[in-house]
Formats: sequence, structure tokens, C-alpha cells
Amino acid sequence: MKELFSEIRGAVLGTLVLAIVCCGLYPLVVFGISQALFHDKANGSLILDSNGTVRGSRLLGQSFTADKYFHPRPSAAGTGYDAMSSGGSNLGPTSQNLNDGRAQRIADDRAQSGLATSAPVPADAVTASGSGLDPHISLRNAELQTPRVAKARGLSEDKVREFIRANTDTADLGFLGEPGVNILPLNLALDALTAK
Repeated sequence: MKELFSEIRGAVLGTLVLAIVCCGLYPLVVFGISQALFHDKANGSLILDSNGTVRGSRLLGQSFTADKYFHPRPSAAGTGYDAMSSGGSNLGPTSQNLNDGRAQRIADDRAQSGLATSAPVPADAVTASGSGLDPHISLRNAELQTPRVAKARGLSEDKVREFIRANTDTADLGFLGEPGVNILPLNLALDALTAK
């Protein structure tokens, strides 16, 4: 019996020590390192306006529909860019709903961008990302939206292109993926310019 209690005491003590180390000390060390070395990223890469109000995150897209804004790629997350319902539509390539929706988005994008009815449209203008929360659009998509945004804001297209360049994220490590335009900081920067 004495041996049994000795084993139980060892198991309980081992559990307590591991609980303190794994559930207390280790998370505190990781939290401290992340706050010290990666403060912005560890706190959600938040975008603040001049008043310190959180406007969003560099990591999550938002819906913009007015002509003066660059429009994001479509989102299948909930009612659109709903982080609580992140995910794709789960419609397969033979789905008539998927094909009809894509055809409608192609027609809408051509109309908004002033393109011919047979002009090619960037894929990211008419298809959702896997998460439905992607904050980036392609450089081609941004270029096609430039005339509409410039006209709506009363700016030259060259001025709008300067803002696009300033808000373009390069490929990761310089070679992984394609450059992309993060439209939330781009739209906020254009708002700040036209508010002056």
C-alpha cells in the first residue's frame, strides 16, 4: 500500500510540475519574447488612424463598395469578410451556383472597370480566397481599378498609382508568391489625402 501511495504522490507531483512549466512558465516566456521582438505582429498587425482608433488589421480584408475605394476580392466568409465564418464557399468546379456567381462577378467587374465584354479579368477580382479574408489584390487588379478610383476622388491616375506602390507588399523573402496590394491601408491613405 505504501508503494501505491508513493506512486500516486510521484504522479501528482509530476503533473503539478509539468502544469506549472507547460501551462504557466512556457506561455509567459513565449508571450514575453513575442511582445519584445514582434510587438506589432503579436498584437494583430493593427492599423491605427491619426486619432489612435483601430481601423482594422493588415492581415484581414474588409469590404469596400463605393467607387472611391479599391474593391477587395470577393469573400465567401459569412456575409463577406466575417472572421467568425472564415472559409471558402465549398462549391465544387461543377457547381452551377459557383459558375453563375463567377460569371456575374466577371460581368460586374468589367462594367465597373470600363472593360470590353470580352476583356480578361484578373482571377482575384472574381474568385474568393480560401479563407475569404485575404486583404490583398493583385497589381493587375489594382491597375484596372485605378481610373475609377482616380475619377471618384478627383485625383490623377499617376497620383493614385503612387499610393498603390506605397501599399504593395513584395513577395515573401523576395521570391515566394507574388506582390500584392493591401487595400485597407491603401484606401485609408487615400481617405487621409482627400480629407485634407
